[in-house]
Amino acid sequence: MLKKLENYDLVIMAMAIALTCFGVVMVFSASSVMADKRYHDGFFFLKRQGMFAVIGLGIMLGVMRVEYHFWKRMAVPALLLCLVLLVMVLIPGIGGKAGGSSRWIKLPGFNLQPSEMAKLALIMYMAYSLDKKQHKIKEFASGIIPYMIVLALLIGCLAAQPDLGGALTLVAVAFTMLFAAGTRLAHILSMVLLALPLLAYKLSHGYHKGRMEAWSDPWSDPAGKGFQIIQSWLALGTGGLFGQGLGEGKQKLFYLPEAHTDFILSVVGEELGFMGVLVIVAMFVMLVYRALCIAAAAPDAFGRFLALGIAVLFGIEATVNMGVITGLFPTKGLALPFISYGGSSLLISLFAVGILLNISSGLKITPIGLPEGQ
Repeated sequence: MLKKLENYDLVIMAMAIALTCFGVVMVFSASSVMADKRYHDGFFFLKRQGMFAVIGLGIMLGVMRVEYHFWKRMAVPALLLCLVLLVMVLIPGIGGKAGGSSRWIKLPGFNLQPSEMAKLALIMYMAYSLDKKQHKIKEFASGIIPYMIVLALLIGCLAAQPDLGGALTLVAVAFTMLFAAGTRLAHILSMVLLALPLLAYKLSHGYHKGRMEAWSDPWSDPAGKGFQIIQSWLALGTGGLFGQGLGEGKQKLFYLPEAHTDFILSVVGEELGFMGVLVIVAMFVMLVYRALCIAAAAPDAFGRFLALGIAVLFGIEATVNMGVITGLFPTKGLALPFISYGGSSLLISLFAVGILLNISSGLKITPIGLPEGQ
């Protein structure tokens, strides 16, 4: 068994397992008091996240043995399935609503979040398509328009939920993959410029306007719009260098909203301090770096684009989440991969790691990220 594992990138495997296990611990620490008050069971979220972690790690171990070219055949069906699910989310009685957004499909004992699946489905589709039309990628009609149509369909569904953070993540991943494939920068910039007025309109209306106001000046309404980010700052500030101790944080005690989901890193900062947060940042940096190394060393274009898309997805989600809890970015509702509470996010993240591990099989990448012999 150990000999077989040596064929895969053990660094990525170790980072994924460590982040997942750490996430289970922090979900319990951040949610136990709230879970006891709401569900009369302090272990409620721990048991669920622990179950998701076991299932997710099993999925990772299974997917890493599936030859990655299989996902080339599944790319279009997966994308179509995600579009159907994203529409179903908006149907009353099927879609689950929370916090003013309809992002989940209610299943027995589990809420499925199709937007998490859509991120990986888009990466698969783009890797498949970019591999097929590499020689036409610089042409406007075939090099960017088809992808903008697919992207517009997905973004339209997400905007209706609404889920601006998820929509912007899809845009960032898609444009990065297009740029890496050789799409003309002028074509990409033209699409960005066309989209800017719509983005500006969205950010200046509705609840997005409130989020922008809270981000620009949270102290103007410390008990309302600015409450969440101020509580996050308090958590990070009181943590100091080494933290108050695991389980000893105070902001999670009904002060910091979404302490076990979007703002779980604030709890890490309070309980484990700057050094604890630094370790998590380093683990994500290593995970993304190794994924990029796999992309560079992959034996074919499909593998390169697939690994690149996954690397960019993890990097963007982690960076945005960390930026939100420190106040660098407005609140987006993006989970911290592997660590935030949520079954859909964790299962899809570990699924994606399984794909990366299969692409890495046999590449023999050195500890510094170079293929053996270089």
